[in-house]
Amino acid sequence: MAAAQWKLVIHGGSGAMRPRPGDPAHEQSARQGLRDALEAGGAILGRGGSAVDAVEAAVRVLEDDPCFNAGRGSVLTAEARVELDAAIMDGRSRRAGAVAGVRTTRAPVTLARALMERGPHVFLSYEGADRLARDEGLEQVDNSWFVTSERRRQLDEVLESGGFDAEMKYGTVGAVALDEAGHVAAATSTGGLTAKQWGRIGDSPLIGSGTYADDRSAAVSATGSGEYFIRAVAAHQLAERMRLGGQPLQAALDAVLEDIGDLGGLGGLIAVAPTGEAAWGFTTLAMYRGMADASRRRVAIYSEEDER
Repeated sequence: MAAAQWKLVIHGGSGAMRPRPGDPAHEQSARQGLRDALEAGGAILGRGGSAVDAVEAAVRVLEDDPCFNAGRGSVLTAEARVELDAAIMDGRSRRAGAVAGVRTTRAPVTLARALMERGPHVFLSYEGADRLARDEGLEQVDNSWFVTSERRRQLDEVLESGGFDAEMKYGTVGAVALDEAGHVAAATSTGGLTAKQWGRIGDSPLIGSGTYADDRSAAVSATGSGEYFIRAVAAHQLAERMRLGGQPLQAALDAVLEDIGDLGGLGGLIAVAPTGEAAWGFTTLAMYRGMADASRRRVAIYSEEDER
């Protein structure tokens, strides 16, 4: 059997992404961050590495980039701290690892990977998740390391308005990949919603909602209004529309976004199938996104950019 043609798709969140006045460099920095993530994941796939390794590597780059709402630069809770969620899934075996409420582990996606490899559990939260990270020797940082001045400003603005994420800037990051062996994988990481309360957890770390991978259908990562993606079981719904319903990848993705829209939610999805087909879509003004294969790499932000 001939080797599959590898493919990598990433996102850095969806929403109202127009640069705010006084910050003209943000868009350029975000595009470079997407390119760096594609470079990290693509380098692994290009030398025959696994889809799981590639999505972890790509997401780690985005977690360390303060342009995005994951890792350093994550949004702040109502209590002015950072709480991080992440998940990773291997389509070959459907093994998965997920963590929520992480406060001191620098790379939440790597912690999710460690949990997936170690087992027997799939999902850990808060102190238990950070404790596993320490046991596994993963780098620990003070919670203040994740905080940026821009996120503090956003928190103050949101608290003054009495709401959360008023401008709908969902900066969740994610990656899906197909490797040369024909296997797919997905990973997603986020800081959640600005001013979130009561230990709120969104769709990103929930297997089947914000993250899913199955070699029989597709690998999927989501970004958007998490509560609606949870109710729609968005990532799993997309995969099963393909596996059981026989829908093409793009049609399945568009149908899931329509379903979420009927519920009242907005956001975006990226997906890749074992056939090599890749897709993305979003119902917001913009979505940070990128795609790479052996011949080209490209990134985009706004809805009017049609580079596929």
